[in-house]
Amino acid sequence: MKFVIVLVALFGLALAAPAEEASIVRSESNVLADGYQFAVETSDGKAHSESGQLKNIGAEDEAIVVKGQYSYVGDDGVTYSVSYIADENGFQPSGAHLPVAPVA
Repeated sequence: MKFVIVLVALFGLALAAPAEEASIVRSESNVLADGYQFAVETSDGKAHSESGQLKNIGAEDEAIVVKGQYSYVGDDGVTYSVSYIADENGFQPSGAHLPVAPVA
């Protein structure tokens, strides 16, 4: 019985495996004492870039502000893009396909 369970699990993993593995076609990064930035693109159409900068260095409310964007091709063939900011106000994404909260 254990053999059948393992066989079914392995079969399920084989079906779930991607048909083609993506490779990195561009990768850049720069890390400094007060921030960073990076960009990466893969052969399957995914892209991600981001930068982070320290804010109020040395102060009690020191924080990092991160700005970035990513995109990917969905199963429907449409390219989806998301831009975001992450700071003391939390993660704030925006994209044409994302719902927008009503104005209060």
